[in-house]
Amino acid sequence: MTLPDSNDPRVLFDYFSGEYAQALQAYAAIEQQTATLLVMGHNDELLQFIDQFLEMATRTRDAALEKNEPNFAEWFSELVTKAEGLKATVPR
Repeated sequence: MTLPDSNDPRVLFDYFSGEYAQALQAYAAIEQQTATLLVMGHNDELLQFIDQFLEMATRTRDAALEKNEPNFAEWFSELVTKAEGLKATVPR
């Protein structure tokens, strides 16, 4: 989903709500698969998934800040912090 050009609060709310729902699902999937991937020795793949998630969440957080949506920016910041914490636990 691409960031809408509109500054209509309803359009922005719909956009960021959808992005946040997807981000929550993606993070939950990464968390659920972490132990399995580590046991199987797929640390690099796990790190790649986390990095992709961080890129998406950071980009969306920055867009929320740009569009003056502080609540969404805060929620995405929390997800970024969680993902960074998870990444720090993955052996290299």
